[in-house]
Amino acid sequence: MQLKDSPFNLSPLSDEQQRQLGQVLSTLNTQQLAWVSGYLYGLSQTGQQSVATSAAVAAPSGSLTIIYGSQTGNAKGVATAIKAQAEALGLPVTLASMADYKPKQLKKESHLLVVVSTYGEGEPPESAVDLFEQLKKGKVGKLDGLKFAVLGLGDSSYEFFCQTGKDFDNFLATAGAERIYELASLDVDYQDAAKAWGEQALNAITATLSTGAASSSVASAVQQAVGHSQYSKENPFPARLSVNQKITGRDSTKDIRHIEINLADSGITYQPGDALGVWFDNDAELVGEVLALTGLSGDEATAHGTLRAALTSHFELTRLHGGFITGLADISDNAALKDLAGDKAQVNALVASAQVVDVLKRFPTALTAEQLVGLLRPLTPRLYSIASAQSEVEEEVHLTVGVVRYPQEDGTVRSGAASSYLADRLIEDGEVRVFVEHNDNFRLPANPDTPVIMVGPGTGIAPFRAFMQEREAQGAEGKNWLFFGNPHFTQDFLYQVEWQRYVKSGLLSKISLAFSRDQANKIYVQDRLREAGLELYQWLEAGAHFYVCGDANKMAKDVQEALLDVIAEHGHKSREEAEEYLSELRRAKRYQRDVY
Repeated sequence: MQLKDSPFNLSPLSDEQQRQLGQVLSTLNTQQLAWVSGYLYGLSQTGQQSVATSAAVAAPSGSLTIIYGSQTGNAKGVATAIKAQAEALGLPVTLASMADYKPKQLKKESHLLVVVSTYGEGEPPESAVDLFEQLKKGKVGKLDGLKFAVLGLGDSSYEFFCQTGKDFDNFLATAGAERIYELASLDVDYQDAAKAWGEQALNAITATLSTGAASSSVASAVQQAVGHSQYSKENPFPARLSVNQKITGRDSTKDIRHIEINLADSGITYQPGDALGVWFDNDAELVGEVLALTGLSGDEATAHGTLRAALTSHFELTRLHGGFITGLADISDNAALKDLAGDKAQVNALVASAQVVDVLKRFPTALTAEQLVGLLRPLTPRLYSIASAQSEVEEEVHLTVGVVRYPQEDGTVRSGAASSYLADRLIEDGEVRVFVEHNDNFRLPANPDTPVIMVGPGTGIAPFRAFMQEREAQGAEGKNWLFFGNPHFTQDFLYQVEWQRYVKSGLLSKISLAFSRDQANKIYVQDRLREAGLELYQWLEAGAHFYVCGDANKMAKDVQEALLDVIAEHGHKSREEAEEYLSELRRAKRYQRDVY
């Protein structure tokens, strides 16, 4: 968008300001443009020169950069909030995802805040992997003169709690940077602690900066004002369920649903690669069972209304955490429970296999409402990879949901909270609170003629359905290759008719299937990658982007190992050279993963 080509060509803006503003405005929809028009008019009437400050106001001449590594959006949210805190103090601040941050830039920084989550077995989130590895291997060099602070997010139920935050803190200090404020390792109920830490860290930073003049670009002002959507995790949109269709066969071992949600009148926009956040209520029967096991009626008063209402809508009942077990042991006089709570390995094993109600059944304990609520964690929304493109479905959003069900020793079957809510308890046209979690680290190539390789077994197929809908709408000429796997062809080939149509039309150039239980020897997607190794490597050499979606604990690791084997064998490289080749793909955003 070139403003100088419009009828309003006597612009008081510089060419660069016009370019920045045009770049931002080109991303907005009609509703957002109308809002910005009124917003900027209002600023002009009050004499404000920018959203943040006037250029004449004194501000620190040093600079603060905040970088974040986020898996589910929490670290991004904290980093964004700290940026707002910094702006309120008049600090010049830049916010960037680690995926977009060049490691060499560290040498040019004066002040750095790192906000990073940990997932899996103490591993960095996908967007942080490259920077993490560069620092770990010492490739960034000495960072004398850099002042930094690190905030880590994690879950204390896991053994390697906030390990990535601890690692970044250590890497930066080892490189010679000065820790200006203490490391924070925050648990799942991090909000208040993160805000307090941000205030204290920014006070420490402000004290070390000298004074100069601040400035603000037109583009950043508009970006701060608009954002992606008025709806968020804290302010979800009340959408409606349109379709709940089982797409696995009657004899399948899996219950996978195709879910369609109506977003009409929301103004919500999303891109292929984004996730949908879903808020849910706990199962009424499960709530009743917890109340009965603790000797409570549910009518007791809490900060969230009655105890029954609080357990339904405000607290986690299906995701067990170690603190519940140890906390219950402190209250209870049960010797067996106290012994278990003192054994970290046993606690971790129970957390991985049970829910809150299972612990209460095994160790019945009378509790007050205050004690019960004190042992529980706040309810958190679940994120699902979006399985549709708006160019195809417009004011809808589609999901591919695997319903979590697992039997217990006593014969009962426990279900995942959000998946069973969508599959079993939410009625047609029922209200469901949703928001979009944008994922700029899982995007189709900007050039529609670029080839793409997609590896998505099971429900990992979801974003690639969105990719194909988008590529079809674009009229993209780039080749597309899908690797899909599941147990059985006849029961578990998700969206089979759609994939066959894409093959027939030529949009899907190749499809490699791995139905693991249809033959004596189990075959997985990583096996298909190795079998097609030569052609796969040729695609990579021709500029293909490689995508992986699905299970992080095993599948994604096995796929990466297979990919490294392919690169080493067909690129005639050593293991170290293959790893560097893959790192280069990641840095170029040609190797992207959406794993959970």
